[in-house]
Amino acid sequence: MRAPAGSHAISATTRRPNGAKFLQGSILRHVAVMASTGAVGLVAVFFVDLLNLFYIALLANRALTAAVGFTGAVGYFLISVSIGLTIGVGAVVSRTVGAGQFGRARRIATNALCVMAALMLGLGLLTLALLHPILDALGASGAVHFQAWRFLAIATPSVPLMAMGMVSGALLRSVGDARRSMNISLIGALVTAMLDPALILGLHWGLLGAAISVVLSRGAMAGLGLRAVRRHGLLGSPDVRRIVADARLVGGVSMPAVMTNLATPVGGAWLTHALATFGPGAVAGEAVVDRIVPVAFGFIFALSGSVGPIMAQNLGARQFGRVRETLRGSLLLVSVSVIAMWLLLFAAQDLIVRVFGVTGLAESLVRLFCTWTAPSMLFLGALFVANAGFNNLGRPVYATLFNWARATLGTLPFVSVGMRFGARGAVVGYALGGVLFGILAAAVAFWVTGRLRAPGAGRGVAVTLPAISGKAALAELAQAEPE
Repeated sequence: MRAPAGSHAISATTRRPNGAKFLQGSILRHVAVMASTGAVGLVAVFFVDLLNLFYIALLANRALTAAVGFTGAVGYFLISVSIGLTIGVGAVVSRTVGAGQFGRARRIATNALCVMAALMLGLGLLTLALLHPILDALGASGAVHFQAWRFLAIATPSVPLMAMGMVSGALLRSVGDARRSMNISLIGALVTAMLDPALILGLHWGLLGAAISVVLSRGAMAGLGLRAVRRHGLLGSPDVRRIVADARLVGGVSMPAVMTNLATPVGGAWLTHALATFGPGAVAGEAVVDRIVPVAFGFIFALSGSVGPIMAQNLGARQFGRVRETLRGSLLLVSVSVIAMWLLLFAAQDLIVRVFGVTGLAESLVRLFCTWTAPSMLFLGALFVANAGFNNLGRPVYATLFNWARATLGTLPFVSVGMRFGARGAVVGYALGGVLFGILAAAVAFWVTGRLRAPGAGRGVAVTLPAISGKAALAELAQAEPE
């Protein structure tokens, strides 16, 4: 059936639009390649972050190790906002590329980059001004408070550079350039890996050296990312006349995605606050676990950012069967990767304990993770994949609801009950809440993709791009405009 005017349908036999590489070929292969290359970059970054903690642990100062836990809680908030904004840019640009409007995609990408940098600069400065009360609320005190504040005071103003590196990676993924997207993360990891030993240990600057290293690595990522985006023709001069309209268009996805991503650090901050009541040892143990998780499970973190362009391009081309296939393949890969990594962590827990020199309560929490709570990452991965689907299929509110439900209903009561059994109980409670909402999110994602139908295709929801989005701003994607 011929598509309605403005829907920009692309049949399987039509020549693939510029950059729309996901409309043909094996979906499982696309997902595996995009996620694995993304995982290489992410794991490199987080492995260096893990090395930071190792270097700090060598200084044998528990206050510094505990401070890392608090800096992570604050930093994750800023990262989550940046990721939410990036999701919006990537989703809109991928859909536009899939619909064959590459010139429009370039304009949207350029204007969105400018707006995102300005927003993150403002947020970074606001966070800087409120650092002391934020750390007080998290439970940091004394030397731990001072060390965390000093790190964040240096690293926080550089968040616009971090944001530009992230959105550059998303734009490269939107046209299927997984290799260059991976290289952005790799250059950041390489810069950090070279600077950290010299600044933290060589010059004995501790967390001060780590903060300086973070700023320089973010600068390198932004520089390389913008250069790669320009090579693909996705970066030009800002169109001031359209910047507000494009910001509104991207914001239709970004704002719900930001709200979605803010839920995770809120839930994590509650856990950090709860563990702080059991002393620095509990916070230090959780800091080690928090650094191990993205290294061990980098694949599922990368998967959530990698499946979006695949879904969005096929949505733009109205190939709904491939959208559903992307969801199924992603969840299969999540299951395989989590089970394999759990077995590895279980076998390596003695080595992990020795390397980071944790003892007492901190050691107990690390062993708890390696033995019992690591498998809960399977359900967190399911939540990530489902949210990627919601954000790219025009249902960002669903992602927001599920993440906040996980951060509130799936965190506060579970952790509060668990605290009655000590720090270990709090961690187990946090994991169990994630299991419940991971299952629910995956079920709803299958329901949403199952109802995608072309007009006249039978029972289900007949959709065009505007109908899927449910947003007046995103309806503009269905309007042809000169490039």
